[in-house]
Amino acid sequence: MAPLLKVAVIGAGVSGLATARALKSEGFHQVVVFEKSDNLGGTWVYDPKIESDPLSLDPNREIVHGSLYLSLCTNLPRQLMGFSDYPFVTKKYGDSTTFPSHEEVLEFLNEFAVEFGLAEMIRFETEVVRVDRVDSRNDQWVVESIANDLSSNEIFDAVVVCNGHHTQPKLADFPGLDIWPGKQVHSHNYRVPEPFRDQIVVVIGSGPSAKDISREISKLAKEVHVSSRSPNLEVSKLDFADNMWQHSNIDRVDGNGEVTFEDGASVYADIIFHCTGFKYDFPFLKTGGIVTVDDNRVGPLYKHVFPPKLAPGLSFVGLPYFAAPVLAIYDLQAKWISRVLSGKISLPSEEEMLADTREYYRNMVEKGVPKHHTHSLGHEFDYADWLASRVGLQGVDERTRSIQKSYYKFLVENRGWRNREWEFSDGVQEEEFN
Repeated sequence: MAPLLKVAVIGAGVSGLATARALKSEGFHQVVVFEKSDNLGGTWVYDPKIESDPLSLDPNREIVHGSLYLSLCTNLPRQLMGFSDYPFVTKKYGDSTTFPSHEEVLEFLNEFAVEFGLAEMIRFETEVVRVDRVDSRNDQWVVESIANDLSSNEIFDAVVVCNGHHTQPKLADFPGLDIWPGKQVHSHNYRVPEPFRDQIVVVIGSGPSAKDISREISKLAKEVHVSSRSPNLEVSKLDFADNMWQHSNIDRVDGNGEVTFEDGASVYADIIFHCTGFKYDFPFLKTGGIVTVDDNRVGPLYKHVFPPKLAPGLSFVGLPYFAAPVLAIYDLQAKWISRVLSGKISLPSEEEMLADTREYYRNMVEKGVPKHHTHSLGHEFDYADWLASRVGLQGVDERTRSIQKSYYKFLVENRGWRNREWEFSDGVQEEEFN
């Protein structure tokens, strides 16, 4: 007998699609996926528009959801881009590169949606503006949405939040920013390198986007100075570009346009470019303070998914990052939620979930991990293996482990720069595992 629950899924990106498929496979017939745009794919839908405020601070700006830039390719090889049981088949889309383009990823997601009949579950151009409990119990939730300028309220038995986390920029802060006269921009509002032609640019960040964008704009910019707070940083001129330098963290900026780094170097810059990541943001979610975002920690959440006090009626898919392998993890989270909601799997008690979550936070403190890295899983496989065990599946297979370890060894050896191609080879022909 099919489960009778009515479930709302917020967002039709990677996490939302994985969740919709898992719920449908579990037999849920009353699943509504709310998507505010007119396309599925979430962050993988390219939008050439940028926001009027390049730092995205103006509360009256028109918010652009996506952060894709035109040349973006994945920062994971295609072998690690599939769902747990739906691989990203190599070269299927006519692209032989190791790192697929965003167009290819979107094509993969559309194919996934067609394969499992997900499009008919999605309400496009429907924005969720409020999710709240009907009363103090966790039995039902009201979802208020707007479509065609008309507001409607619906009651659901459960809500799964899958709205992504690449829309609200996180900015660097250091002395002098309020008087610095140059231009500032966040990577959320970067699409093409032309605006940086002949400019002296300071890029803040050490993640994949900071590395890739720095290399791209260096082809047009006069100089690119990359600032990072990463430990054990080698301050130097980068050997793969004539106009790029690696620096430590910014110490201060001045009203004359000078940027001074902690390594003692300084430069008069035209642009400060924040490639500093994003904030988790759930403006529609009303929980009376039960679930909060504090220094980019969404919590308390049991295993990054269930708030103990509101489980299983409220859950989250897609919060972890630097996870191994990330799309498969989102897929396993969705499978876990669907089986909990169907009654096939039981959660621990509220007290046990809260105790487990507090222990996770204590371990972070003991290891010196900052709060804002709560959902960073450090490229380890333990979390994926744990999720797989909950839903009766095997953990990460040995080939995937080998590919991931090989790739991250490559990144460490190259200090995160993808200035040369990485290829995985273990003697197995490509066709044998696709």
